[in-house]
Amino acid sequence: MNITRDPIERIADQNQVLCILIRNELVPDETTFLTPPEYKQQVGFVVYAKGGEIARHTHVAVARQLLGTSEVLIVKKGHCLIDIYNDAHDLIATRELNEGDLMLMVGGGHGFRMLEDTILLEVKQGPYAGLEEKERF
Repeated sequence: MNITRDPIERIADQNQVLCILIRNELVPDETTFLTPPEYKQQVGFVVYAKGGEIARHTHVAVARQLLGTSEVLIVKKGHCLIDIYNDAHDLIATRELNEGDLMLMVGGGHGFRMLEDTILLEVKQGPYAGLEEKERF
């Protein structure tokens, strides 16, 4: 039995987006950003035709003030469950993540349970402040 999954799923609690799941099956035909400009982390697909190029460039220093940390995790190998919590630490959703799936944590909390040996690629803002930037519950 095949279960159809939405290629993009926004998990929210009372109109607050907590997490965006982007499934490996999603292959857009054109450049598509999945986050609004005000998010701390921008996630999107940038699509180029064969022979296209990205012009040489640098990124200028821009001062930003951010509160909190958002994370992007990509399942490089394996299979796991993600538990998604709201700011009050209530469990809102549990979803399976497979190889190639991407998770953008926007708010709330999260935890993972590995269903097999798993490698996650994690991307988040720095500099890393150490374990004191995490609240375990």
